[in-house]
Amino acid sequence: MTTIEKTLNHLLVHLFNDILKIEEQQLINEDYKDISITDMHVLEAISFDSSRNMSSVAKDLGVTMGTLTIAINNLVKKEYVKRTRSSKDRRVVLICLTPRGQKAYRHHERFHEEMIAAISQKVNDEELKVLLNLIDALEEFFARSYKKSKTLIQE
Repeated sequence: MTTIEKTLNHLLVHLFNDILKIEEQQLINEDYKDISITDMHVLEAISFDSSRNMSSVAKDLGVTMGTLTIAINNLVKKEYVKRTRSSKDRRVVLICLTPRGQKAYRHHERFHEEMIAAISQKVNDEELKVLLNLIDALEEFFARSYKKSKTLIQE
């Protein structure tokens, strides 16, 4: 690795760790001390859609139905999520955010908006486009790596 590549690697590793740590710290306040960042990402996947089925949320999060069921059970107990059966097909479980879940989601969304605003204020439109392309390339790398690791596990 070149010096600049080592520096880039160092920055990316610290950035990812900082994002996770700071995101969790921003989330935890008096109103939301009973929820984890993982729980918040489940709320984010449910979002403000009127109702989503469990399998589509599990797919979006890249988790099994069993893993999502455990998370949803906890969020239902904490009154962030409501679970209902589809009127069209009783086998289908629909989930939606309660008013408390919507409030928590908005709280977390504000953090993301502030993060993007902080970046946008520091760079011009052209630099923002370059940054977007770089982050897109990074996301593609992670998607390929994730897909490859899932394939290896299944073999």
